Amino acid sequence: MTLTRMLATFVRSHWRPYSAAALMLACIAFTTTWIPRQVGHVVDGMVAGTLQGSALQQQLGWLVLAGVLIYLLRVGWRLALFAAAYQLGQQLRTQLYARLTLQGPAFFQAKRTGDLMALATNDVDAVEMAAGEALLAAFDGSLTLILVLLMMTVGVDWRLGLAALLPFPFMALAFWRISEQVHQAWQSSLHRFSSLNQHVQEGLASVRTLRALGLVQHNTLQFHQLAEGAAESSYRAQKWEAAYEPAVGMTLSAATVIALGLGGVLVARRELSIGQLTSFTMYLGQLIWPMFAAGWVLSLLERGRAAWDRLQPVLSAPLTLQDTGRLPLPARARLSVEQLHFSYPEAGRKALENISLQLPPGSTLGVVGPTGAGKSTLLRLLLRQYEPALGRILVSGGAVHCTLPELTLQSLREGMAWVPQEPFLFSASIAENIALARPAASRAEIEQVARMAAVHDDIRLLPKGYDTEVGERGVTLSGGQRQRVAIARALLSNAQILLLDDALSAVDTGTETQILQHLRALRETRPECSVIINSHRLSAVMEADHIIVLRDGRITEQGSHAALLAAGAWYASQWRYQQLEASLDADA
Repeated sequence: MTLTRMLATFVRSHWRPYSAAALMLACIAFTTTWIPRQVGHVVDGMVAGTLQGSALQQQLGWLVLAGVLIYLLRVGWRLALFAAAYQLGQQLRTQLYARLTLQGPAFFQAKRTGDLMALATNDVDAVEMAAGEALLAAFDGSLTLILVLLMMTVGVDWRLGLAALLPFPFMALAFWRISEQVHQAWQSSLHRFSSLNQHVQEGLASVRTLRALGLVQHNTLQFHQLAEGAAESSYRAQKWEAAYEPAVGMTLSAATVIALGLGGVLVARRELSIGQLTSFTMYLGQLIWPMFAAGWVLSLLERGRAAWDRLQPVLSAPLTLQDTGRLPLPARARLSVEQLHFSYPEAGRKALENISLQLPPGSTLGVVGPTGAGKSTLLRLLLRQYEPALGRILVSGGAVHCTLPELTLQSLREGMAWVPQEPFLFSASIAENIALARPAASRAEIEQVARMAAVHDDIRLLPKGYDTEVGERGVTLSGGQRQRVAIARALLSNAQILLLDDALSAVDTGTETQILQHLRALRETRPECSVIINSHRLSAVMEADHIIVLRDGRITEQGSHAALLAAGAWYASQWRYQQLEASLDADA
């Protein structure tokens, strides 16, 4: 969809405020073009001596009244217009945000956060200006131009009017050339602003790393270079926009010279009165606004077109995951993975290959293996963040027996609580972060799950306890505290499947043991709750009902803890190594 078509659709759906603004602008245009004609009559009457005293005061009063009317109407059309234009900005931002929330990880791997943020700010603002100021300036300028030309040619003298229009084709040519440059300049400016936005976002998110590596000065220099480039692009765009004004000034100057020269001749021949020449000269002055409006409109439309060319592909991008399911996740769901194969886009090898496993309701599955074995990938497929290339994931329970895509995404994600290794905490209180999935949860319920996650005692030591603000991304908490708050949040959600993706990596072994004991106790109160634990630490999965070992995306071993130790393969050797490491740490 082009910018023009999108704006036309929006104007049709909001025709009332646009019609009201257009009507007021039409009244302004008619009143504005009436004033020079009225002034001409007053001048001729004064020269002839027929307009004096109270009659003159009455005519001047009408002129003052016209000025007041124009002022009031200009305030009115701006209120009507921008109320509608701001709705477009709000609508676009809402559509963009809603679209982004529906996209899967594959989409965000190809997009930069700073670029997406720039779309929601600068680019939407540019489209909003095109829908507001540009459309009404185009209407006002066009209507004023038509009325002024009619008054010049029909109301005053057609010969003088045609002669004054001779320079205008040259101005149209200049506008066409300038608008091309404006479009390119604003396109470059928006892209450079996105790069600057991305750099700021990354710099603030990684400020600790930059300080630790002594790269603050280098990062600041990069910011300076990007800011300078963005400023240069904006200056280039503004410079080309400024070129409209000289083109208008030169054209009107040439038209004025022609009009005064020819007008003087016509007055000398008594074919034109002084009042008519005065009116014509005032009409020429009124052409300044339509000419400036033309340049302003072209500038805003080119800026809006450049922004829409960036916005539209994101708004219309197909969803990486289609929510075509109609079934809810059944209670006491059983998951069955059958011959699953998966590769990340543009990856050179398979992340998972021929994976088959079962997760009965109320059971615990341990997933272990070296880094890069595919443990996190398996959980992401269960969450439907990605679709498998081959194989399928089945869900059964009660009368429901279907594949994962046949479930609604809403019910699937409400039924699964995922705790990643690097959990995200919002800039809110600890209590609000824990109660994210259940905002109406009582403080007692929040404290109960915090105890289960072994973080209650840590929270009590904070200045405001559960009401302590954690800062952006939980910056005021340690890595282990963030993980435990995220585990508490998952437990409070009452999801029937709990996915712990190396979520105990930042806690000590004693705290890990506490949490695992609480999870085992959870099975007594919520027997339908299933748990999948991804971990590098084998102690985290030793009491799982079933354990699989992933290596290079394939299951190389599986069974209970005792069976895997007896097999004497990778699991057994890794267990002996970790136990030795733990004993050395204890002795130290």
